[in-house]
Amino acid sequence: MQPSFTLEDYDRAADCIRGQTRIVPKVAVILGSGLGSIAESVESPAVIPFADIPGWPVSTVEGHAGKLILGTLAGRNTAVLQGRAHVYEGYTADQVAFPVRVMNRWGVNILIVTNAAGAINAEFAPGDLMLITDHLNLMGFGGNNPLRGPNDDRLGPRFPDMNRAYDPGLQKLSTQAAANSGLALRAGVYACLAGPSFETPAELRFLRMIGADAVGMSTVPEVIAARHGGMRVLGISVISNRANLDGSMDISHKEVLTATGEAAPNLELLLKTLLGKPAFA
Repeated sequence: MQPSFTLEDYDRAADCIRGQTRIVPKVAVILGSGLGSIAESVESPAVIPFADIPGWPVSTVEGHAGKLILGTLAGRNTAVLQGRAHVYEGYTADQVAFPVRVMNRWGVNILIVTNAAGAINAEFAPGDLMLITDHLNLMGFGGNNPLRGPNDDRLGPRFPDMNRAYDPGLQKLSTQAAANSGLALRAGVYACLAGPSFETPAELRFLRMIGADAVGMSTVPEVIAARHGGMRVLGISVISNRANLDGSMDISHKEVLTATGEAAPNLELLLKTLLGKPAFA
């Protein structure tokens, strides 16, 4: 099996971005479903549609604007991805991870991934922010991994260690930032499924049994690629709906977008407080 992309493909996309901005960010933020409004806070922005970057996957899902915003957030040079692509749209895992590879080649060394996630933990409520402490890559159990195929050692090792995939130091800073901002910050394990169908109550009960606190359809391929390339990763989920363990509730994408949109100001406050910390580097 040949990889979808070469090192030259990633560098070509990175050069395309460099040619349109003087910003040299060390931090990239991927905004999940319904969270794109946070990008409006980027100061002195340069805006590049995903479609204008060679090789970059374009999202077809409502709530993902499909733009790369480059500027400053809380005084820090930052690349903000206003949306993402998903495996359920027909992309491969390495196509989904393409933007992370490009950011890595550009020199970004900290990746912040955000997403909308359904609650499995019965104590979680819509609008809660959850610090991702670890993940369950159920989508990858069947081989849907962005590292599948020949390995290019220039990008990372053949067998990257996924212990501490989510950086403990960044988690500690996030907890401090939440306390400083008066925000409640949950913590838990994120389970990644392929989607696009929502989970059955039986599947949710199974996920609870194996240790998941929230579930979604994204993020993990990006995290794997980031760790493969030596990036530090922070993950934050916005809880979009209560645990539907008994099948008593109907869930829709519209509901997800409503819940995340309402929670976006809290996530924005947390991100700005975090990025503004001198120790964040």
